[in-house]
Amino acid sequence: MKTDYLELYTDYLISGNSYATATGLSAMMNNDVSHDQITRYLSSNEFNSKTLWKKVKQTVREIESDDACLIFDDTIQEKKWTDESEMMCWHFDHTVGKSVRGINMLNALYHSNDISIPVAFEIIKKPIEFSDLKTKKRKRKAEITKNELMRDHTFLHNSKFHPCNYSHLFLKLKKSINIINF
Repeated sequence: MKTDYLELYTDYLISGNSYATATGLSAMMNNDVSHDQITRYLSSNEFNSKTLWKKVKQTVREIESDDACLIFDDTIQEKKWTDESEMMCWHFDHTVGKSVRGINMLNALYHSNDISIPVAFEIIKKPIEFSDLKTKKRKRKAEITKNELMRDHTFLHNSKFHPCNYSHLFLKLKKSINIINF
């Protein structure tokens, strides 16, 4: 029997109440699946909005309605001790009122009939380094702001959940224009 590593790992992430590791998953499975198998699977696949849309498209179609809306959510996974990079850097966290070091992700959820389904996401990268003249500190910025990503649905264009491919869905959403920004 072929193991569906994505299904297995997803269930592990949802059910776990502590740090998720490939070793932890392997131990939970009584070593029937090795941590190397999980690590290889995760590192050899590209998980992006396109992959996500392929997984959720059928569910979205089942719950489609005229009063549906897209919800945009901006979340930061703080990583205090990880080395800085264009993906893992400083972002302003409105929940704590200050900048924190971590990974920032913009999510789009399709909400219909009291069900919210993630349909797209974008990891916010800040590849542009500059020196702040006032503080003389090295800082980073993104090539496109999160507001621009949201407003233009730029990150939705990177998925199959795209206005051109699913115009009927977007027309329904535009009619009700229930776009909620948290």
